[in-house]
Amino acid sequence: MAIDKHINFFELEKACQEEGCPLCRIVSDRTWRYLDNMLFEHISDRPFRAAHRAAGGFCREHSKNLSTFRDGLAVAILGRDILEDRIESFKKNKAWKPKELCPVCAEQQRIENEYLSFLAETRGQSPEELELQKKFTASEGLCAPHYEALLRLSKKIPLWLKQFQEQKFEKLLERVNRFIDLSAYGKQDQFAALSEADQVVWKELARTLRGTIQ
Repeated sequence: MAIDKHINFFELEKACQEEGCPLCRIVSDRTWRYLDNMLFEHISDRPFRAAHRAAGGFCREHSKNLSTFRDGLAVAILGRDILEDRIESFKKNKAWKPKELCPVCAEQQRIENEYLSFLAETRGQSPEELELQKKFTASEGLCAPHYEALLRLSKKIPLWLKQFQEQKFEKLLERVNRFIDLSAYGKQDQFAALSEADQVVWKELARTLRGTIQ
């Protein structure tokens, strides 16, 4: 199926030029932009306020930088809702339990599914798809969590993507094994002969296993 050069194409193309999983970078950028926009423009949005309150506020990850946002009034209004609910639970000597998912986590999942579905439909049947494949296979590819998510989402992974990802993981394992072997005492000269990237391959391993969503 041919793809148009819409925002998904351009964002993936740009993210592929950076270090780490392209989807992690897109998700990080878009979720924080979503949160900033909601705080700045949609604090009076009733569905958002209700979802935020039902979730007990943003999760720990998505609330850690609230003090850096540009609209303190929005943070205060949302926080007041949560504090009121907490006080009520404290008075009843009850543990409060969220009824909904953190709104930003929900948006993050939506973005991930959107881009994973987009990748799953890219089968090299048009110049645009071939162009995207070329950009993607020059990147680090999907991290392990996002590739696992792709396997759960789609039963038919494009062959080019499946081969690229699995070969990438296998090659990374070989490099990690070599790094560990040459880190042994007495192999300093061999270790020094490794490329700069291979001398710090453990950093790439950490990115691949955990992802880099901030």
